[in-house]
Amino acid sequence: MMLMTDIHVRSFTGPGLKPYIHSMAKLRMEVFKDYPYFKDPQHDDEIAYLKRLSLNKETIAVLIFDNTTLVGVSLGSPLEIEEETLRHPFKERKWSIESYFYFGDSALLKRYRGRGIGHHFFDAREAHVSHYKKFKHICFCVPEHHALDPNRPKDFIPLDDFWRKRGYVHHPEIKCHISWKKINETHPTDQPMSFWIRDLH
Repeated sequence: MMLMTDIHVRSFTGPGLKPYIHSMAKLRMEVFKDYPYFKDPQHDDEIAYLKRLSLNKETIAVLIFDNTTLVGVSLGSPLEIEEETLRHPFKERKWSIESYFYFGDSALLKRYRGRGIGHHFFDAREAHVSHYKKFKHICFCVPEHHALDPNRPKDFIPLDDFWRKRGYVHHPEIKCHISWKKINETHPTDQPMSFWIRDLH
């Protein structure tokens, strides 16, 4: 549970994201510099991605504020509007991508972790999805990290158990590769990702 009374959770959909695009981009860039992403921030790419999501009325952003400072963001959008690399594993299995809602990355500053905010991210997005009868599944993908990874911090706690308790099932056989430029790399490289899925009906 969150113990600080100045923490506020607010959700915005579609065009409602627009006033927060630059703040969301800045926060995501800061958080994703760390393990397991090690992303080299690309400001223009972040802005373009968030602007594209804001054009769809079914997109949601769950924002966490400490007073008026944005400290966390979690995204969700119909899978059909996401990039082809995310849609492809479902299309090749001839699954209806229109029935899937995709949970994007969650970014939360380190000092706010361990307070139950992750539950708010999922509660708000799942409640949002429940308003649309066309969505029969929720999916998301995560980097494939391993216990023997030399870059894995000693205090890193995988969220697998958290996701399982919320009804999500890991499908390591459903993979995609997302390309981004890592810190200290000169060019973007493909990063292996695997999917988690929850059936709603």
